[in-house]
Amino acid sequence: MIDLDLREKIEIELSRIEEDTLHSSKSQYNAGERYSSRHVWLGVPASALSALAGAASFSGQWEIAAGLISIAVAVLAALQTFMKPAEQAAAHKAAGDQFLALRNDARLMREIKVGLIDDSQEAVTALEVMVKRRNDLNASSPQVGARDFQKAKKGIDAGEAKHAVDGR
Repeated sequence: MIDLDLREKIEIELSRIEEDTLHSSKSQYNAGERYSSRHVWLGVPASALSALAGAASFSGQWEIAAGLISIAVAVLAALQTFMKPAEQAAAHKAAGDQFLALRNDARLMREIKVGLIDDSQEAVTALEVMVKRRNDLNASSPQVGARDFQKAKKGIDAGEAKHAVDGR
């Protein structure tokens, strides 16, 4: 059985990992939603205007309008190409999923597995694996904006991340 003081310290650090990854996952999901929205706001008008420009180009009276609409379509398409909102949304969602998986693994370790470990070194090694995963995720994940983090914090503080079982 591992030393009770060491076990308590490991449980505290696992709780920190849970808290960090909760905020990180919700921030990543918020950023992903923001980029998904940009993708729609750029893509839908580009598609609609493209169809309109095509139709206007067949009318002999709307050549200038067709040209102006085509310029607007080109600008929207260029913004989509430069900003890559669909790719950004996917990257943020993937990072959020990984942070959420780490949070769940840390909770399982804290709630169940740490009590089953007999060797102190084995317990420390298991914690080090979790810490390394968190550090690697922090280093490799796309950066989120301050608004994404504040929205995540506000939602967490309002209880959005609580499960019914947590209230028991």
